[in-house]
Amino acid sequence: MQKPSAVTPDAPAAIRSPLLTQEWLDLAFVHWAVEPAAVAGLMPRGTVPDTHDGLTYVGLVAFRMHRVGWFRLPGVPYLGSFPETNVRLYSVDAHGRRGVVFRSMDASRLIPVVMGRVGFRLPYLWSRMTVRSVGDTVTYTSSRRWPGPRGAHSRITLRTGERIHEPTALEHFLTARWGMHNVFFGGAAYLPNHHPRWPLHRARLLACDEDLVASAGIPATGEGPVSVLYSPGVPVRLGRPALPVSAAPAAP
Repeated sequence: MQKPSAVTPDAPAAIRSPLLTQEWLDLAFVHWAVEPAAVAGLMPRGTVPDTHDGLTYVGLVAFRMHRVGWFRLPGVPYLGSFPETNVRLYSVDAHGRRGVVFRSMDASRLIPVVMGRVGFRLPYLWSRMTVRSVGDTVTYTSSRRWPGPRGAHSRITLRTGERIHEPTALEHFLTARWGMHNVFFGGAAYLPNHHPRWPLHRARLLACDEDLVASAGIPATGEGPVSVLYSPGVPVRLGRPALPVSAAPAAP
């Protein structure tokens, strides 16, 4: 079992032959602190909650997916562009690879939802969604259609602020995640990603009415969010799934 890799603001390795390309735009990062024991049972086999100063985090991340494309082909303009809202946890495996674990992925295009569920075993859900910007204010809405729980929703409004030139260690921990852990056929695996360093901005949360976190099986924290950030976005490359994650790592 290897020690967890360092948290780095830049991707540790290039992805020269991507499985998928896409852009993530107009992102809201809203995070709550949770005790690792409260979410340990929600992690894929071979992973444990990743921690920063003894705590782990649940993230509600709303954004616009833009022009998803396969391999090196151009991105698809309609089916590959849609709003998305994710509930995610933070993970580390026996190889020391830090990543995220998606507990739910609401998206507004049915065909990508079905492809994500069938082809990648990802927890995609079909929802009515909007992302609207007025000046420095961005509002993200989501209302679940299928498969359920029907009506699970979120409405996030934030006001974007100044650019962050020196993110804190926690801000790097929450955003510089260079892969995901997911249960694929035959066991858990790690899917790497690569993108430029995040352009991050301070943000003020004006409204947050949601039950997506509870619907994802994550216990209520009882506290407000500890971090609210905004990013205009980055172009992204996703690599092929790495070797299955088999052995359970030691807690970081």
